[in-house]
Amino acid sequence: MPGNRRFVLLRRPSGVPVPEDFALVSSDMPKVPQNGFVVRNHFASLDPAQRGWMDDAESYLPPIPLGDAVRATTVGVVQESDNPAFPVGQWVLGLNALEDYSVATPGGFTRCIDVSAVASPSHYLSALGAVGLTAYFGLADVARPKPGETLLVSGAAGAVGSAVGQIGKILGCRVIGIAGGEDKCRRLLADYGFDVAIDYKGKDHAALVAAIAQAAPAGVDIVFENVGGPVMEATVFNLALRARIVLCGLISEYNAPEKVGLRNLWQIIARRATIHGYLIADYADRFPQGATQMAGWMADGRLRVDEDVQHGLENAYPAFMRLFTGENTGKLILKIA
Repeated sequence: MPGNRRFVLLRRPSGVPVPEDFALVSSDMPKVPQNGFVVRNHFASLDPAQRGWMDDAESYLPPIPLGDAVRATTVGVVQESDNPAFPVGQWVLGLNALEDYSVATPGGFTRCIDVSAVASPSHYLSALGAVGLTAYFGLADVARPKPGETLLVSGAAGAVGSAVGQIGKILGCRVIGIAGGEDKCRRLLADYGFDVAIDYKGKDHAALVAAIAQAAPAGVDIVFENVGGPVMEATVFNLALRARIVLCGLISEYNAPEKVGLRNLWQIIARRATIHGYLIADYADRFPQGATQMAGWMADGRLRVDEDVQHGLENAYPAFMRLFTGENTGKLILKIA
């Protein structure tokens, strides 16, 4: 019988995770639970949210228990099953872990997927998975942009941000992206069709405020916030009246020993703006609808989604850290099988 390698959390990181916080351990093949099944994981999603799950802090999901495998969304094939709805050989998507084999049960995010409809099963972790659908529902359903409005996206070269910007263009917005470095800003313009790209690197607060003001002299109508910290603080000085902020992520603070939060909240009051805390989990029952729309835009050539696929469970740590060094060049995915 095959064994099961698991990338486990040994201790809670303090600041930036280090290799000693984790271990790759081997265990026996898991047994099939009643009415459940065992999945052979082929691809796993690497996301900034996983860093938050490593802390012993209250959140929308409980912390990852010490000694347990790091939680991750995966796509894989049913290896053994006690559930006729999930037969052996069926491809499935679910919230599992960074491990070769995961025990799964119906419900939640777990669902069967049709890999014949995509070029790679990994697309269910990018354009047709939580990343693409985070962009779709966060913009189309939460922000509800109107043609001609100005949309600002932080973390714009990332997997979610690049999709948000492109969807914004499809829906008639003028789109500004904030990213770090000349290469990422070039990609925003050349690959993803943004109207303006702002490089935050080398800019202090006043310079970043001024750069956004130059790009949006009438103010920003919609902010899709993925970064927080100094980037968001500069943004709130450039809000249009009754602007909408979709607060999707705060990656600048995930490795910070002390969380700073947003300063300058007076600007929210002065501009009569709204901040909407947003989680894709609220839209799980509408995933098929969103995936159909995303697939249609991709087929029409209107939406580009890049994947950065790293290989091997033994490389889980360096692959995960690409999220925080800025090395990733698309949706970060770990190929396990």
